[in-house]
Amino acid sequence: MTDDPHASSSPDRPLRILIGCDTFGPDVNGAAKFAEHLAAGMVERGHEVHVVAPGAERGPNVTRIEVHEGQKMTVHRLRSWRWRPHPWLRYALPWRIEANAARILDTVRPDVVHFQSHIVVGRGLARQAAKRGIRVIGTNHFMPENAMQFTPFIGPLHDMVVRALWRAAGRTFGIADEVTTPTLKAAQYLEKYTDLDKVHAISCGLHVENYTADLTPRSENVVLFLGRVEAEKHIDELLRAVALLDDDLAVRVEIIGDGEQRHALEKLAVELGLAERVHFAGYATDEYLRAQLTRASVFAMPSRAELQSIATMEAMASGLPVVGANAMALPHLIHDGENGYLYEPGDIEGFAERLRRIFTMPHDERVALQRDSLRIVSGHDIRRTFDTFEDLYRGRPVTDPVVDTGVITVIERDAEAAG
Repeated sequence: MTDDPHASSSPDRPLRILIGCDTFGPDVNGAAKFAEHLAAGMVERGHEVHVVAPGAERGPNVTRIEVHEGQKMTVHRLRSWRWRPHPWLRYALPWRIEANAARILDTVRPDVVHFQSHIVVGRGLARQAAKRGIRVIGTNHFMPENAMQFTPFIGPLHDMVVRALWRAAGRTFGIADEVTTPTLKAAQYLEKYTDLDKVHAISCGLHVENYTADLTPRSENVVLFLGRVEAEKHIDELLRAVALLDDDLAVRVEIIGDGEQRHALEKLAVELGLAERVHFAGYATDEYLRAQLTRASVFAMPSRAELQSIATMEAMASGLPVVGANAMALPHLIHDGENGYLYEPGDIEGFAERLRRIFTMPHDERVALQRDSLRIVSGHDIRRTFDTFEDLYRGRPVTDPVVDTGVITVIERDAEAAG
């Protein structure tokens, strides 16, 4: 590839990997979290990892060593500007991305570039890497429809902009040697709207061993949501569904995450008479998050536009039954009647009925749902994801990962011990 003096004739020599992101830690979202997992995982496997990402705050371009998930890596932070309609999202300056990409590539001289989005950073890196004969892998975590809530476009103009965004995605991903996205449904969706073909479905994966499932009876009914508190997640449907449940179930709602919809949802909780039963935890530590996932009764994901949903996988690895919208990739994780239930988006009564079913079912039936969550998520072990991407980086043929058994910690105590 490059005439790099660090190169080795060994096919399994350590690689110099450059990962390009439009969002990266400390951002809190699925794409940023996956990029952190991937970068840290590759460092742990002995590779030299560089990350190109927007600066998390105003300031000049800077290259520095950062620690993510306990691993040191070189991060090239680009001067960024905040997308004003969004509460926190920052983008690298688009009119400087080609020059910045060229500069970084000529300095780093990577074996492979892996971009996580086509919007700004990925576009610049893909073009400049292709000019230099560097292998390029592209992964799509982006749904144009999700971004449109932060624009003023409505009606026909909205649809026109969405089509333009898909065309832009097609141009950038068309440069890549291999294209991936987290699920088969997402791969089919990307192929449909961009005319790409042979898109690999490779799960974002999860460190399933980091989560603990509790199969004992619950002393209270708690439904948990984890994710960005934004309109695209339709958290209002969860609150409206809980409001329809019988008072004697005394259902509590735990919402972990933050975003521009929090104030509106707090107001809605008051209007629905749920103010004392809904807890907005905001951003939380991993320790708090995992403890709440272990203790909750059921996980809810009302979003209609999940390309995979790492949050849902975290809940499943914690042994939770899941109720989610029958939309996009969620049916890949939520097998209706096995590890939870799907409801049709917008059907609040149907949503409530499925929650009620879980809260009132016999304990052995609930445990069956929990065990199936554990079984299904075990096929998403992140080590398999890393193996597959390593093969792609080296230009080896890959078979998209399939489900088998993983290792998850399970707590099984009798009801008396649980009390």
